[in-house]
Amino acid sequence: MTRLLADLSVATSGYQITEQRPASSLVSPTTIVRRLDHQYLFSVYQNTPGLIGDKLKAVLELSWEAIKAAGGRGIVFAYDEAQNLADHAQKEQYPLSMLLDTFQSIQRKGVPYLLLLTGLPTLFPKLVEARTYSERMFHVITLDRLEPADSKAAITKPIESFRMQFTQAGIDKIVEVSGGYPYFIQFICRECYDLVLGGETLDEERFTSIVAKLDNDFFSGRWAKATDRQRDLMTVIANLPNAEMEFSVQEIVEASKTAGMKSFSNSHVNQMLGSLVAAGLVFKNRYGRYAFAVPLLSHFILRQADLLDRL
Repeated sequence: MTRLLADLSVATSGYQITEQRPASSLVSPTTIVRRLDHQYLFSVYQNTPGLIGDKLKAVLELSWEAIKAAGGRGIVFAYDEAQNLADHAQKEQYPLSMLLDTFQSIQRKGVPYLLLLTGLPTLFPKLVEARTYSERMFHVITLDRLEPADSKAAITKPIESFRMQFTQAGIDKIVEVSGGYPYFIQFICRECYDLVLGGETLDEERFTSIVAKLDNDFFSGRWAKATDRQRDLMTVIANLPNAEMEFSVQEIVEASKTAGMKSFSNSHVNQMLGSLVAAGLVFKNRYGRYAFAVPLLSHFILRQADLLDRL
């Protein structure tokens, strides 16, 4: 709620509404001009009776009336990493359900506010779990890895006018290490550029240090969620030839028999995959088929196993 009001006020602070204050025995009728800043929106929220959802709807509808009167077309509410939104029934907190209910309600009334959510593949199943009508509420677009030519363009075009350029070997290395995923391209390019500006040479050792930083900044926190036995299971998966695509329970069971560790049964794999889905590390694509929820997680897991082998 706090985040939504703060974001809304950024867009509405330039708009105004007028309030009519009625006359009394001591005061003549007056017209008061109110700017839709955060303070005013929050006062409307606080003074609206009802549940949190009712209060939010009142603020959103009020702001739209002012925007419409000024010729505005609407607002897009865009949030990244939205897979982290979740209801917490045990705490009686339902922020995700409330967000979906609020936007569905105001859109039914013709308020042109668009909710745009981006995140990992676990996002859409979580939306549907919170509210089944989410399947009809959203238009889903899946963004996959870039083709090699597009990856190279993502590396070279942003720095076309800069004095520093990557060599062809450097570009090929970034494409290889990033796997074509835009976030990883961005992360690696930033690190490479900073190193070169600092007078460093982009050799294999420097790329290794960049990958280590990526592991620490992006993957390690997610890996820390898993128990030792869950890590064993994910290591088995990471060694599958299709680890970065889809895999099945049976494939995991068969691979575990030759993995040099205590093997897994079908029931055990099913149970642990369910826990990994809840932790946001795996998601279920379709019946009997699973995938890692984080791009290139298998590569990270294999690097972790390699580090352990060296100890």
